Amino acid sequence: MSVLVFDVESIPDIAGLRALRGHAATLSDAEVYALEMAERNEAGRSDFMPHHLQRVLAISCVFRNADGLKVHSFVDRETDGKSQEGKIIQTFFGTVEKHVPQLVSWNGGGFDLPVLHYRGLRHGVVASKYWDLGEDDRDFKWNNYIGRYHLRHLDLMDLLAMYQPRASAPLDAMAKLCGFPGKLGMDGSAVYPAYLQGQLEDIRRYCETDVMNTYLLYCRFQKMRGGFTEVEYEREIAFVRETLGGSAEPHWAEYLGAWAG
Repeated sequence: MSVLVFDVESIPDIAGLRALRGHAATLSDAEVYALEMAERNEAGRSDFMPHHLQRVLAISCVFRNADGLKVHSFVDRETDGKSQEGKIIQTFFGTVEKHVPQLVSWNGGGFDLPVLHYRGLRHGVVASKYWDLGEDDRDFKWNNYIGRYHLRHLDLMDLLAMYQPRASAPLDAMAKLCGFPGKLGMDGSAVYPAYLQGQLEDIRRYCETDVMNTYLLYCRFQKMRGGFTEVEYEREIAFVRETLGGSAEPHWAEYLGAWAG
């Protein structure tokens, strides 16, 4: 089975806020956002937008199969000033439909997938294989992408924490503790400011390094559970290094430079 590791970067859905709050058309996006933050702060609520008001900006993937390893991102580049969010979400689920891979994430059950569900619903995305609970394929009755305790989607953070939120660990910390680079360049809180400054490629590169950290932790987990022998694990890690070393993108050179060992 092929493996598809994924990570989502999102920004506040200003158009959604306009629709729900009834803001005047004369208000700028910055003013709409400032009003929302002021209201949330006054009410003692988190300034982190709820899942259904998270606009998907990028979905980065590590795809591993018998043909090799690829890192690719689906990015909303706003053609003619219009968001392409629905298109990139549909493309992601189209990849799942085509390959029916092992999905892997870090907190994907808690954030990434619920966001993709709500936003996909809003845009009319079709994802029939992803939502198959055994009606069309009997194998999916006992192992599907939706069941929390099924492993067709492996939320590595959730599983390692034994499904106890208080035991959850950050991706950056676990990656560094295992000798991997961890986060480079920015963190999630910096994504929206970077977007406002037009730094879409920086966001894409940040998301790709995050998803690579997740893949490397997945490999480590495979060794722990017996899916990889020690030799197979070391071979896979060496293959990742070799693959990244062949890329001309500067963030992979920085990533390899930060990789201990």
